[in-house]
Amino acid sequence: MITASWGALASLLRRADVVVEAVDARVPISTRSRRLERLAETLGKPVIIALNKSDLVPREVAEEWVRMFRGEGYEAVYLAAKEHKGTRVLRKKINRATDTRPIVVAVVGYPKTGKSTVVNALRGRAGASTSPVPGSPGYTKRPGIYRGPGQIYFLDTPGVIPPDGNRLEKALRGAPPEKLKDPERVASELYNFIKKYNERAFEEAYGFDPGEPYEFLQELARRRGWFYKSDGEPLIEEAARRIIIDYHKGKIPFYIPPTEYRR
Repeated sequence: MITASWGALASLLRRADVVVEAVDARVPISTRSRRLERLAETLGKPVIIALNKSDLVPREVAEEWVRMFRGEGYEAVYLAAKEHKGTRVLRKKINRATDTRPIVVAVVGYPKTGKSTVVNALRGRAGASTSPVPGSPGYTKRPGIYRGPGQIYFLDTPGVIPPDGNRLEKALRGAPPEKLKDPERVASELYNFIKKYNERAFEEAYGFDPGEPYEFLQELARRRGWFYKSDGEPLIEEAARRIIIDYHKGKIPFYIPPTEYRR
């Protein structure tokens, strides 16, 4: 995975008239970058928060997140870029965010929030390389400018915002599974985190759930035929990476309700 330095991101934002920050609608707070937002504000660039993957949450939940971000002073919109849903609304928000014409837009975000997919959807045709799994082929390599509808142009970012935070936050923010230290522990934390919001998430996704993270990883490895050649024990590490990948692909049903952040 190629991540951008903060200096490179600042340089990109200087070239833009409007900044669109892609976040994951399932975990908007964990996948937004307040540092990026502060940088954009320092440079005098309006920020629009795009809650992508909104097809993975109930509509009323996405709408409540939009209201919450607007309450903080940010324009926001929910969309499912892969399905080309909500992109027309986002185009309107971009046009209203500035009087400058033509408008140059920087779409930014953590890995796997779908920033390149957002660019493609806004343009109405493919143009920026995308990939569903962090660190795999298809990630954005260098900045380019793409013409959109009307007088809108899009800058594709030079890499992505570096996934920061603790182990779990790095996983949520798209750090490549193979780059995570102690993936079994990360996967166990992700398991507990998801079940906090949907007790049946793993039963629904995999058809079984022993109720404990390590037992789940063991059983998943057995069912997938992942074993160490040396001793025949279940290959827990492979199972751990799989649930992190499945989380990013949206295969494990869960989301955080907005009320979680009002307490």
